[in-house]
Amino acid sequence: MSMVLHSERSYRQRITRKDLCSFQVSVKETDLWVCAETRLETEAQNLIHHARHQIETYIRSHPEFLTSLKPLAVDPYAPTLIKEMQRVTGKAGVGPMAAVAGAIAQYVGKGLLADSRQVIVENGGDIFLMANRPVTVSIFAGESPLSEKLGILIHPDQMPAGICSSSATVGHSLSMGFTDVVCLLSPSAALADAAATALGNMVKKKTHLNNVDDWAKQIGGITGGVVIAGDSMATWGNIELVAL
Repeated sequence: MSMVLHSERSYRQRITRKDLCSFQVSVKETDLWVCAETRLETEAQNLIHHARHQIETYIRSHPEFLTSLKPLAVDPYAPTLIKEMQRVTGKAGVGPMAAVAGAIAQYVGKGLLADSRQVIVENGGDIFLMANRPVTVSIFAGESPLSEKLGILIHPDQMPAGICSSSATVGHSLSMGFTDVVCLLSPSAALADAAATALGNMVKKKTHLNNVDDWAKQIGGITGGVVIAGDSMATWGNIELVAL
């Protein structure tokens, strides 16, 4: 099976498997594409509502959670999802909302595992993944000549996994760097999302590609990754690249 990290929703037609049901679930700004063993629209929608309720309620009393570009301390009285976002963005050194897409994908994906042994949840290019066979994730990198030429092969023993991306040239994510894509694999989709933002902010010129391995190690919890800037690429960690 293969899928694409891409800013256009048309790519979702390529996130399919014959042995799984695929469906879209939306609540307000949250728009997920889900693959599971049965149609679980109601369950997925309920999980989105639960996740959004935690975030929206917390923001009403802590508006800095929405706007801060720097980490916030973990609030021991906050809901579980809020504490997870604070924890992983603290590790990555970015604001708490830098983890929101990956955190919601992970929250919904883990919740659906109660009803389906295999679950894929895609949220704006950030993915929670649990499958019983290898999955290839094609990397979309905007105008780079390397875009969609390579994929990351993820094996079942690496799952559940999160694979998330950040880009200065593709999509609407805030990035202070110049990368076409930072694509990271981690056991935590929330951490992969936050760390992708952090590394994307750090890479401001091509020579910085030489440092991304060390920067990722300092964050911790990242299995491996790929960073593409124009015709240059850096890879590291326990990932298997395949030509597409």
